[in-house]
Amino acid sequence: MHGYIPRLAENEISRALSRSPAVAILGPRQCGKSTTAKVLLESTPSIYLDLQDRVDRNKLLEPELFFDHYRDKLICLDEIQRLPEFFSVLRSEIDKDRRPGRFLILGSASRELIKQSSESLAGRIVYIELTPFLLKESADVSSWSYVWLRGGFPESILSDLNQDSFDWRLDFIRTFMERDIPNLGFNIPVPVIERLWTLLAHNHGQTINYHKTAAAADISIPTLKKYLAIMEQTYMIRFLLPAEANLKKRLVKAPKVYLRDSGILHALLDIETYDSLLANPIAGASWEGFAIENIIAEHGRWKSSFIRTSNGAEIDLLLEKGSRRRIFECKLSKAPKPSRGFHELLDSIQPESAWIIAPVDEVYQVKKGINVCSPTAAPSVKN
Repeated sequence: MHGYIPRLAENEISRALSRSPAVAILGPRQCGKSTTAKVLLESTPSIYLDLQDRVDRNKLLEPELFFDHYRDKLICLDEIQRLPEFFSVLRSEIDKDRRPGRFLILGSASRELIKQSSESLAGRIVYIELTPFLLKESADVSSWSYVWLRGGFPESILSDLNQDSFDWRLDFIRTFMERDIPNLGFNIPVPVIERLWTLLAHNHGQTINYHKTAAAADISIPTLKKYLAIMEQTYMIRFLLPAEANLKKRLVKAPKVYLRDSGILHALLDIETYDSLLANPIAGASWEGFAIENIIAEHGRWKSSFIRTSNGAEIDLLLEKGSRRRIFECKLSKAPKPSRGFHELLDSIQPESAWIIAPVDEVYQVKKGINVCSPTAAPSVKN
Protein backbone atom coordinates (compact mmCIF):
# COMPACT_ATOMS: atom_id res chain seq x y z
CA MET A 1 0.00 0.00 0.00
CA HIS A 2 1.38 3.38 -0.95
CA GLY A 3 1.88 6.14 1.60
CA TYR A 4 -0.95 8.45 2.48
CA ILE A 5 -1.17 11.88 0.89
CA PRO A 6 -2.98 14.58 2.95
CA ARG A 7 -6.40 15.31 1.47
CA LEU A 8 -7.77 18.82 1.09
CA ALA A 9 -11.16 17.45 2.22
CA GLU A 10 -9.98 16.48 5.71
CA ASN A 11 -10.69 19.85 7.29
CA GLU A 12 -14.08 20.00 5.60
CA ILE A 13 -14.98 16.56 6.96
CA SER A 14 -13.84 17.46 10.48
CA ARG A 15 -15.90 20.67 10.44
CA ALA A 16 -18.96 18.76 9.22
CA LEU A 17 -18.60 16.16 12.01
CA SER A 18 -18.49 18.96 14.57
CA ARG A 19 -21.93 20.23 13.57
CA SER A 20 -23.92 17.28 12.15
CA PRO A 21 -24.93 13.88 13.62
CA ALA A 22 -23.96 12.13 10.37
CA VAL A 23 -21.51 12.91 7.60
CA ALA A 24 -21.40 10.98 4.33
CA ILE A 25 -18.25 10.88 2.20
CA LEU A 26 -19.25 9.88 -1.31
CA GLY A 27 -17.05 9.28 -4.32
CA PRO A 28 -15.84 6.65 -6.77
CA ARG A 29 -14.49 3.35 -5.53
CA GLN A 30 -10.76 3.39 -4.72
CA CYS A 31 -10.51 7.20 -4.63
CA GLY A 32 -9.22 7.20 -1.04
CA LYS A 33 -12.39 7.49 1.05
CA SER A 34 -11.46 4.69 3.47
CA THR A 35 -7.87 5.88 3.86
CA THR A 36 -9.01 9.45 4.52
CA ALA A 37 -11.60 8.26 7.03
CA LYS A 38 -9.13 6.02 8.89
CA VAL A 39 -6.68 8.89 9.29
CA LEU A 40 -9.47 11.01 10.77
CA LEU A 41 -10.56 8.16 13.05
CA GLU A 42 -7.07 7.92 14.55
CA SER A 43 -7.68 11.13 16.49
CA THR A 44 -11.06 10.22 17.99
CA PRO A 45 -12.64 7.25 19.81
CA SER A 46 -14.25 5.29 16.99
CA ILE A 47 -15.34 1.97 15.53
CA TYR A 48 -14.97 1.09 11.83
CA LEU A 49 -17.13 -1.42 9.92
CA ASP A 50 -16.56 -2.44 6.30
CA LEU A 51 -19.96 -3.47 5.00
CA GLN A 52 -18.38 -5.49 2.19
CA ASP A 53 -17.17 -7.82 4.93
CA ARG A 54 -19.75 -10.40 6.00
CA VAL A 55 -18.45 -10.47 9.59
CA ASP A 56 -18.81 -6.68 9.91
CA ARG A 57 -22.30 -6.75 8.36
CA ASN A 58 -23.36 -9.38 10.89
CA LYS A 59 -22.44 -7.01 13.74
CA LEU A 60 -25.41 -4.89 12.66
CA LEU A 61 -28.00 -7.68 12.82
CA GLU A 62 -29.15 -6.14 16.12
CA PRO A 63 -28.38 -2.47 15.41
CA GLU A 64 -29.92 -1.07 18.61
CA LEU A 65 -27.62 -3.23 20.75
CA PHE A 66 -24.61 -2.27 18.63
CA PHE A 67 -25.40 1.46 18.88
CA ASP A 68 -25.94 1.24 22.64
CA HIS A 69 -22.58 -0.47 23.10
CA TYR A 70 -20.69 2.14 21.04
CA ARG A 71 -22.75 5.20 21.92
CA ASP A 72 -19.68 7.09 23.09
CA LYS A 73 -17.77 6.48 19.84
CA LEU A 74 -17.88 7.74 16.27
CA ILE A 75 -19.24 4.87 14.17
CA CYS A 76 -17.85 4.62 10.64
CA LEU A 77 -19.81 2.55 8.11
CA ASP A 78 -17.88 1.92 4.89
CA GLU A 79 -19.50 0.93 1.55
CA ILE A 80 -22.96 1.89 2.77
CA GLN A 81 -24.47 1.25 -0.68
CA ARG A 82 -24.34 -2.44 0.27
CA LEU A 83 -27.06 -1.80 2.90
CA PRO A 84 -29.21 1.08 1.59
CA GLU A 85 -32.15 -0.10 3.71
CA PHE A 86 -30.06 0.65 6.80
CA PHE A 87 -30.72 4.40 6.52
CA SER A 88 -34.13 4.07 8.16
CA VAL A 89 -32.38 2.49 11.17
CA LEU A 90 -29.89 5.36 11.26
CA ARG A 91 -32.68 7.92 11.12
CA SER A 92 -34.35 6.39 14.16
CA GLU A 93 -31.07 6.27 16.09
CA ILE A 94 -30.13 9.86 15.22
CA ASP A 95 -33.56 11.10 16.28
CA LYS A 96 -32.95 9.53 19.70
CA ASP A 97 -29.59 11.28 20.06
CA ARG A 98 -28.75 14.17 17.72
CA ARG A 99 -25.27 14.86 19.06
CA PRO A 100 -22.86 15.89 16.28
CA GLY A 101 -20.22 13.48 15.09
CA ARG A 102 -22.04 10.19 15.69
CA PHE A 103 -21.78 8.57 12.25
CA LEU A 104 -19.29 8.75 9.40
CA ILE A 105 -20.71 7.04 6.31
CA LEU A 106 -18.71 6.14 3.21
CA GLY A 107 -20.27 5.23 -0.13
CA SER A 108 -19.24 4.60 -3.73
CA ALA A 109 -22.46 5.92 -5.25
CA SER A 110 -24.24 9.27 -5.28
CA ARG A 111 -26.98 10.10 -2.83
CA GLU A 112 -29.44 9.98 -5.74
CA LEU A 113 -28.49 6.36 -6.31
CA ILE A 114 -28.64 5.52 -2.59
CA LYS A 115 -32.22 6.78 -2.54
CA GLN A 116 -32.99 5.85 1.03
CA SER A 117 -30.34 8.22 2.39
CA SER A 118 -31.80 11.34 0.84
CA GLU A 119 -35.30 10.31 1.92
CA SER A 120 -34.55 9.10 5.43
CA LEU A 121 -31.75 11.36 6.67
CA ALA A 122 -32.86 14.72 5.31
CA GLY A 123 -31.73 17.42 7.73
CA ARG A 124 -29.61 14.95 9.69
CA ILE A 125 -26.63 14.46 7.35
CA VAL A 126 -23.96 16.45 5.52
CA TYR A 127 -22.76 15.12 2.16
CA ILE A 128 -19.16 15.60 1.04
CA GLU A 129 -17.90 14.42 -2.35
CA LEU A 130 -14.35 13.09 -2.44
CA THR A 131 -12.72 13.01 -5.85
CA PRO A 132 -9.59 11.15 -6.90
CA PHE A 133 -6.52 13.29 -6.18
CA LEU A 134 -6.61 16.76 -7.64
CA LEU A 135 -3.53 18.37 -9.13
CA LYS A 136 -3.01 20.59 -6.09
CA GLU A 137 -3.13 17.56 -3.78
CA SER A 138 -0.59 15.57 -5.76
CA ALA A 139 1.85 18.38 -6.61
CA ASP A 140 4.41 17.19 -4.05
CA VAL A 141 4.65 13.67 -5.46
CA SER A 142 3.96 13.92 -9.17
CA SER A 143 4.12 16.33 -12.11
CA TRP A 144 0.95 17.54 -13.80
CA SER A 145 1.83 15.48 -16.90
CA TYR A 146 1.86 12.26 -14.85
CA VAL A 147 -1.42 13.15 -13.16
CA TRP A 148 -2.97 13.87 -16.55
CA LEU A 149 -1.70 10.59 -18.03
CA ARG A 150 -2.49 8.37 -15.05
CA GLY A 151 -5.50 10.12 -13.54
CA GLY A 152 -6.04 10.82 -9.86
CA PHE A 153 -6.75 7.42 -8.31
CA PRO A 154 -4.09 6.86 -5.60
CA GLU A 155 -3.01 3.39 -6.73
CA SER A 156 -2.64 4.61 -10.30
CA ILE A 157 -0.80 7.85 -9.68
CA LEU A 158 1.60 6.40 -7.09
CA SER A 159 2.63 3.29 -9.04
CA ASP A 160 6.37 3.10 -9.69
CA LEU A 161 5.95 2.09 -13.33
CA ASN A 162 3.59 3.22 -16.09
CA GLN A 163 2.83 -0.45 -16.81
CA ASP A 164 1.73 -1.06 -13.19
CA SER A 165 -0.44 2.05 -13.25
CA PHE A 166 -2.00 1.02 -16.56
CA ASP A 167 -2.65 -2.54 -15.34
CA TRP A 168 -4.31 -1.22 -12.17
CA ARG A 169 -6.67 0.94 -14.21
CA LEU A 170 -7.59 -1.97 -16.48
CA ASP A 171 -8.37 -4.02 -13.35
CA PHE A 172 -10.45 -1.14 -11.98
CA ILE A 173 -12.50 -0.99 -15.18
CA ARG A 174 -13.07 -4.75 -15.19
CA THR A 175 -14.06 -4.83 -11.51
CA PHE A 176 -16.43 -1.91 -11.93
CA MET A 177 -18.26 -3.71 -14.73
CA GLU A 178 -18.25 -7.21 -13.23
CA ARG A 179 -18.74 -6.48 -9.52
CA ASP A 180 -19.61 -2.89 -8.66
CA ILE A 181 -22.56 -2.48 -11.03
CA PRO A 182 -24.19 -5.79 -9.91
CA ASN A 183 -23.57 -4.92 -6.24
CA LEU A 184 -25.71 -1.81 -6.73
CA GLY A 185 -28.55 -4.01 -7.94
CA PHE A 186 -28.22 -3.46 -11.69
CA ASN A 187 -28.09 -6.27 -14.21
CA ILE A 188 -26.14 -4.83 -17.14
CA PRO A 189 -24.32 -7.30 -19.42
CA VAL A 190 -20.58 -6.70 -19.24
CA PRO A 191 -20.12 -6.53 -23.05
CA VAL A 192 -22.80 -3.82 -23.24
CA ILE A 193 -21.36 -1.57 -20.52
CA GLU A 194 -17.85 -2.12 -21.92
CA ARG A 195 -18.96 -1.14 -25.41
CA LEU A 196 -20.79 1.92 -24.10
CA TRP A 197 -17.87 3.03 -21.92
CA THR A 198 -15.47 2.75 -24.87
CA LEU A 199 -17.87 4.71 -27.08
CA LEU A 200 -18.00 7.47 -24.47
CA ALA A 201 -14.20 7.50 -24.31
CA HIS A 202 -13.95 8.02 -28.07
CA ASN A 203 -16.52 10.84 -27.81
CA HIS A 204 -15.05 12.39 -24.66
CA GLY A 205 -15.80 16.13 -24.50
CA GLN A 206 -18.40 16.01 -27.28
CA THR A 207 -22.10 16.84 -27.10
CA ILE A 208 -23.99 13.61 -26.80
CA ASN A 209 -26.19 12.35 -29.60
CA TYR A 210 -28.51 9.83 -27.97
CA HIS A 211 -29.72 8.31 -31.24
CA LYS A 212 -26.22 7.64 -32.61
CA THR A 213 -24.84 6.45 -29.28
CA ALA A 214 -27.75 4.08 -28.66
CA ALA A 215 -27.43 2.66 -32.18
CA ALA A 216 -23.65 2.18 -31.79
CA ALA A 217 -24.12 0.48 -28.42
CA ASP A 218 -26.99 -1.63 -29.82
CA ILE A 219 -29.43 -0.59 -27.09
CA SER A 220 -32.60 1.51 -26.98
CA ILE A 221 -32.49 5.21 -26.12
CA PRO A 222 -34.36 4.69 -22.80
CA THR A 223 -31.88 1.94 -21.87
CA LEU A 224 -28.97 4.18 -22.87
CA LYS A 225 -30.21 7.00 -20.65
CA LYS A 226 -30.66 4.58 -17.76
CA TYR A 227 -27.10 3.25 -18.14
CA LEU A 228 -25.65 6.75 -18.47
CA ALA A 229 -27.44 7.80 -15.28
CA ILE A 230 -25.85 4.85 -13.46
CA MET A 231 -22.39 5.76 -14.74
CA GLU A 232 -22.91 9.40 -13.74
CA GLN A 233 -24.12 8.46 -10.26
CA THR A 234 -21.12 6.17 -9.70
CA TYR A 235 -18.81 9.09 -10.60
CA MET A 236 -17.48 7.58 -13.83
CA ILE A 237 -18.81 10.25 -16.19
CA ARG A 238 -19.81 13.91 -15.95
CA PHE A 239 -22.54 15.59 -17.95
CA LEU A 240 -21.73 19.26 -18.48
CA LEU A 241 -24.99 21.01 -19.28
CA PRO A 242 -25.35 23.91 -21.72
CA ALA A 243 -25.68 27.31 -20.08
CA GLU A 244 -29.07 28.92 -19.66
CA ALA A 245 -27.66 32.40 -20.32
CA ASN A 246 -29.81 34.76 -22.37
CA LEU A 247 -27.23 35.89 -24.93
CA LYS A 248 -29.60 36.55 -27.84
CA LYS A 249 -27.76 33.82 -29.75
CA ARG A 250 -28.80 30.36 -30.86
CA LEU A 251 -27.15 27.97 -28.39
CA VAL A 252 -26.45 24.25 -28.60
CA LYS A 253 -28.88 22.50 -26.24
CA ALA A 254 -27.31 19.00 -25.87
CA PRO A 255 -25.02 18.29 -22.87
CA LYS A 256 -21.36 17.38 -23.20
CA VAL A 257 -20.16 14.13 -21.68
CA TYR A 258 -16.73 13.61 -20.11
CA LEU A 259 -15.07 10.66 -18.41
CA ARG A 260 -14.26 12.13 -15.03
CA ASP A 261 -10.83 10.52 -14.56
CA SER A 262 -8.27 11.09 -17.30
CA GLY A 263 -6.41 7.88 -16.40
CA ILE A 264 -9.52 5.75 -16.90
CA LEU A 265 -10.12 7.53 -20.22
CA HIS A 266 -6.60 6.72 -21.39
CA ALA A 267 -6.85 3.08 -20.28
CA LEU A 268 -10.07 2.61 -22.25
CA LEU A 269 -8.32 4.06 -25.32
CA ASP A 270 -5.16 1.96 -24.80
CA ILE A 271 -2.98 5.04 -24.21
CA GLU A 272 -0.19 3.89 -21.91
CA THR A 273 2.59 6.51 -22.21
CA TYR A 274 2.80 10.29 -22.29
CA ASP A 275 4.25 10.28 -25.81
CA SER A 276 1.35 8.12 -27.00
CA LEU A 277 -1.09 10.53 -25.39
CA LEU A 278 0.38 13.58 -27.12
CA ALA A 279 0.27 11.76 -30.45
CA ASN A 280 -3.36 10.68 -30.06
CA PRO A 281 -6.19 12.75 -31.62
CA ILE A 282 -8.01 12.62 -28.26
CA ALA A 283 -5.24 14.64 -26.53
CA GLY A 284 -6.95 18.04 -26.82
CA ALA A 285 -10.30 16.76 -25.55
CA SER A 286 -8.54 14.81 -22.80
CA TRP A 287 -6.73 17.97 -21.65
CA GLU A 288 -10.02 19.87 -21.68
CA GLY A 289 -11.75 17.29 -19.48
CA PHE A 290 -8.76 17.04 -17.15
CA ALA A 291 -8.65 20.81 -16.63
CA ILE A 292 -12.42 21.14 -16.24
CA GLU A 293 -12.60 18.36 -13.63
CA ASN A 294 -9.94 20.05 -11.49
CA ILE A 295 -11.51 23.50 -11.80
CA ILE A 296 -15.03 22.31 -10.96
CA ALA A 297 -13.74 20.40 -7.92
CA GLU A 298 -11.98 23.54 -6.70
CA HIS A 299 -15.15 25.63 -6.98
CA GLY A 300 -17.47 23.67 -4.73
CA ARG A 301 -21.03 24.94 -5.08
CA TRP A 302 -20.53 27.06 -8.18
CA LYS A 303 -22.84 26.09 -11.07
CA SER A 304 -20.94 24.73 -14.05
CA SER A 305 -21.96 24.74 -17.72
CA PHE A 306 -20.62 25.39 -21.22
CA ILE A 307 -21.69 27.67 -24.06
CA ARG A 308 -21.64 26.86 -27.75
CA THR A 309 -23.47 28.91 -30.34
CA SER A 310 -24.86 27.62 -33.61
CA ASN A 311 -22.02 29.37 -35.48
CA GLY A 312 -19.33 27.58 -33.41
CA ALA A 313 -18.36 30.19 -30.82
CA GLU A 314 -17.66 28.38 -27.56
CA ILE A 315 -16.80 28.75 -23.88
CA ASP A 316 -15.48 25.44 -22.52
CA LEU A 317 -16.53 26.18 -18.94
CA LEU A 318 -18.73 28.84 -17.37
CA LEU A 319 -18.87 28.96 -13.57
CA GLU A 320 -21.61 30.96 -11.87
CA LYS A 321 -22.46 31.78 -8.28
CA GLY A 322 -25.13 34.41 -7.82
CA SER A 323 -24.10 37.34 -10.00
CA ARG A 324 -20.49 36.17 -10.24
CA ARG A 325 -19.20 34.57 -13.45
CA ARG A 326 -15.87 33.06 -14.44
CA ILE A 327 -15.08 31.61 -17.85
CA PHE A 328 -12.40 29.16 -18.98
CA GLU A 329 -11.02 27.94 -22.28
CA CYS A 330 -8.72 24.90 -22.38
CA LYS A 331 -5.85 24.80 -24.88
CA LEU A 332 -3.22 22.09 -25.22
CA SER A 333 -0.53 24.52 -26.34
CA LYS A 334 2.49 26.27 -24.86
CA ALA A 335 1.45 29.44 -26.70
CA PRO A 336 -2.35 29.41 -26.52
CA LYS A 337 -4.48 32.06 -28.15
CA PRO A 338 -8.18 32.60 -27.46
CA SER A 339 -10.44 32.02 -30.43
CA ARG A 340 -12.51 34.75 -32.06
CA GLY A 341 -15.62 33.08 -30.67
CA PHE A 342 -14.15 33.27 -27.17
CA HIS A 343 -13.75 37.04 -27.52
CA GLU A 344 -17.26 37.31 -28.91
CA LEU A 345 -18.80 35.50 -25.95
CA LEU A 346 -16.54 37.27 -23.47
CA ASP A 347 -18.10 40.59 -24.49
CA SER A 348 -21.60 39.13 -24.09
CA ILE A 349 -21.05 37.44 -20.72
CA GLN A 350 -18.94 40.13 -19.02
CA PRO A 351 -17.38 37.75 -16.43
CA GLU A 352 -15.33 38.84 -13.42
CA SER A 353 -12.39 36.88 -14.86
CA ALA A 354 -11.44 34.93 -17.98
CA TRP A 355 -8.82 32.18 -18.09
CA ILE A 356 -7.07 30.02 -20.66
CA ILE A 357 -5.89 26.76 -19.10
CA ALA A 358 -2.76 25.49 -20.83
CA PRO A 359 0.43 23.53 -20.05
CA VAL A 360 2.42 26.69 -19.27
CA ASP A 361 4.99 27.35 -16.55
CA GLU A 362 3.75 30.70 -15.27
CA VAL A 363 0.67 32.90 -15.19
CA TYR A 364 0.57 35.73 -17.71
CA GLN A 365 -1.94 37.97 -19.44
CA VAL A 366 -2.47 37.30 -23.14
CA LYS A 367 -4.81 40.26 -23.48
CA LYS A 368 -6.37 42.66 -21.06
CA GLY A 369 -8.72 40.68 -18.83
CA ILE A 370 -7.64 37.27 -20.21
CA ASN A 371 -5.12 35.27 -18.17
CA VAL A 372 -3.18 32.17 -19.20
CA CYS A 373 -2.22 29.66 -16.53
CA SER A 374 -1.69 25.95 -15.81
CA PRO A 375 -4.42 23.92 -14.07
CA THR A 376 -2.50 24.13 -10.80
CA ALA A 377 -2.56 27.92 -10.93
CA ALA A 378 -6.23 28.22 -11.95
CA PRO A 379 -8.40 30.26 -9.58
CA SER A 380 -10.29 28.37 -6.89
CA VAL A 381 -13.28 29.17 -4.74
CA LYS A 382 -10.88 30.95 -2.38
CA ASN A 383 -9.81 33.46 -5.05
